[in-house]
Amino acid sequence: MKQFSTHWKSSVNIRKQRKYRYNAPLHIKQKFARVHLAPALRTKYGTRNSQVRTGDKVKVMRGQFRKKEGKVSRVDLKRERVYINGLEIIKKDGSKLMAWVRPSNLMILELELGDKKRKQKLEKNKGGAVKTPPVKENAPAGVKTKTKKE
Repeated sequence: MKQFSTHWKSSVNIRKQRKYRYNAPLHIKQKFARVHLAPALRTKYGTRNSQVRTGDKVKVMRGQFRKKEGKVSRVDLKRERVYINGLEIIKKDGSKLMAWVRPSNLMILELELGDKKRKQKLEKNKGGAVKTPPVKENAPAGVKTKTKKE
């Protein structure tokens, strides 16, 4: 049986969606590990999200650890998990275990820009920062404007 198809477009069937995500190769799972940027970073770089990396400072937005902040210590693409320093679960026997969070429940507060390629990619989007919709000029009341049919 074929495990993964690149021709899969979409399905309303949640079972097929889960199968697609679970069986996806790592280069596609990498795209699932994108995280929202904080509003300040969003306006600075002109992009809504970025891929999470080790060293980024993130804030947990949902779940048991809501409003906690910390640095990313590990990203597990295979299981779509992000491990953050300072988030621990205490087991019944008293031992501590690092807690993991899904990337969709995080927000990046500070980017780790040690990688030249990452910095370049973010700078490339900078030109399109905060797009404003075109302003329509309204004609004064009582003035008719021509349409194509007239």
